[in-house]
Amino acid sequence: MVYFYSFLVLLLLFFLKFKNAKKILISVKQPLLDLDDFKNGELRVLTYNIAGLPQRISSASTPRRTSIALIGKYLNSYDIVNLQEDFNYNASLYGTSTHRYKTLHKGRVPFGDGLSTLSRFPIVEYRRIPWTSCSGSDCLTPKGFSYSQIQLSKKVTIDVYNLHANAHDTVRSAQARRKNLDQLAQYIYDHSAERPLLVMGDFNAHYAHGLDNLFDFLKKTDLKDVWVSLMNGESFPLLDPDFVAKDMLSLTNKTESLDKIMFRNSTHFKFKPTFYDIDSTVFKDDSRLPLSDHLAVAVNLKWEWTS
Repeated sequence: MVYFYSFLVLLLLFFLKFKNAKKILISVKQPLLDLDDFKNGELRVLTYNIAGLPQRISSASTPRRTSIALIGKYLNSYDIVNLQEDFNYNASLYGTSTHRYKTLHKGRVPFGDGLSTLSRFPIVEYRRIPWTSCSGSDCLTPKGFSYSQIQLSKKVTIDVYNLHANAHDTVRSAQARRKNLDQLAQYIYDHSAERPLLVMGDFNAHYAHGLDNLFDFLKKTDLKDVWVSLMNGESFPLLDPDFVAKDMLSLTNKTESLDKIMFRNSTHFKFKPTFYDIDSTVFKDDSRLPLSDHLAVAVNLKWEWTS
């Protein structure tokens, strides 16, 4: 009986810790660094859902710890990286990454949000914000979005958002996802007004899916989707009443991915995307198997600051 009551106490403590984790907003800020006063440059950025759930429940086909260590190594070619599902193998990931600036890991399943940002440029501020709405299995971790202010040069900073929206295409899941994007749009309005933006992450949403609200999100935030701009002739996919998402590992540059990279200019700061690629060659193991159940999305952007 003593063991039974001890088990109940431990279960209660676990539940309370998990419940509180879903409410925690983490915020870190530091002064700008004394960098060179560059007025222009080029960024290689990437977003990648790395399937970092515990091995036994991961849907990825390759061993997670060694695969994520390889991912960390391959990320070194990019200037700013947003990752999702960085849960249980963060030490392996960060151990092979040479990025000087990395956000602090929030924790494993079920306490972490799985969001990590790695940068060659100083991350002078970051915040983690949990979603206020979720559905189904997405409620088992405190998913949400993160904000990072990244310093590109002495006086130039940009705001970078990372997100992992509610998954699945059922009506209830899509309703939660719509609320996720509405929450993010409002946060951008409140905290990044007139700021240059990069928003990169797993939206779990498609333009062709009538239950999603990507068009509203773009309108509210004034963001532009790099895939739409560079690969789809500035045209959006048509709404499809019979929409079914394609297998994530079969996507090409001609296919819309639920992993997206968006940008916004400001009065003095301009992005110009020059390259877009859904990777199918780099992030693979020695047997040429993909290192995750998603394909990484990479973008190059030129930037310029004018006074």
